[in-house]
Amino acid sequence: MASEKIKNCMALDLAAETQRITQSLRTALASHLHRRGLVIAMSGGIDSSVVAALCVEAVGPQRVYGLMLPETDSSSSSLDKAKAVADKLGLKYEVQNIAPALQALGCYDRRDEAMRRVIPGYGKGWTSKIVITGGLQGRYNHFDLVVRDPNGKEQRERLPLQEYLQIVAATNYKQRIRKSIEYFHADRLNYAVAGTPNRLEYDQGFFVKNGDGAADIKPISHLYKTQVYALAAHFDLPEKVRSAAPTTDTYSLPQGQDEFYFALPYAQMDVALWAHNHKIPAADLARQIGITEEQASRVYVDIEAKRRAAAYLHSPGLVVADITV
Repeated sequence: MASEKIKNCMALDLAAETQRITQSLRTALASHLHRRGLVIAMSGGIDSSVVAALCVEAVGPQRVYGLMLPETDSSSSSLDKAKAVADKLGLKYEVQNIAPALQALGCYDRRDEAMRRVIPGYGKGWTSKIVITGGLQGRYNHFDLVVRDPNGKEQRERLPLQEYLQIVAATNYKQRIRKSIEYFHADRLNYAVAGTPNRLEYDQGFFVKNGDGAADIKPISHLYKTQVYALAAHFDLPEKVRSAAPTTDTYSLPQGQDEFYFALPYAQMDVALWAHNHKIPAADLARQIGITEEQASRVYVDIEAKRRAAAYLHSPGLVVADITV
């Protein structure tokens, strides 16, 4: 019985779900947010593309404003995909390269400074990313720095805590600058900002506080990423968007989301999160997604660990006393 439930756990009535979300968007704009339309930052990824489609379905393309905000490390294909989605949906958009702002803030310099403390030769013409490892193997999660020199030679070194924190803090500038630009346009248009995290990201804390985690409404935070892909097909979004593997598009080396944060690729991780939420035994999960029972148990432990870490990200600013009395 448990295995049958897991097998069908991502099933979704796409038409009904679209109607539910779009009605919620209209109600939120009219009754709670009191805004005329929606601003959406479009990365070319599956989540922002589906959110853009839902926004257009809810209020029409004339009341949705798209933003494409590339920077030095962004893939050129990301901008191409975002433009293809905007053209498909018929919404207005603009492109603003945020690299000059990031450079002025020290984003790249501070990141590279930390990387050079780990790999002294790192410099101009090199590319890099950080990858997570350990948890699925029964060890504590930690991060490695992977770099590639201009000749194509790769090096990989374990990141000490201070260097890891500085690299992440520097790269978080990217999401926070983007959000500032989103709110500029929201303010000038009297629009609300639509957020793009899916359930896996929202639950597990895969977002930047006051960066991509900030929004006035989050239309897909209850949907697993598998379901978001299904909605992309429902909206007939461009094939190059629907078939692309999810990436962070944050570092100069290609980086999958499972490399950076999650224990498993999204299709397996979605099922694992659903199974954990529904108290499915690890043995049943293991059989369904093709891992060992021991690995499935470790995934459950990792889910809870990330939820504890995500509590800070979800927390609003604290006040000392109740201001209503």
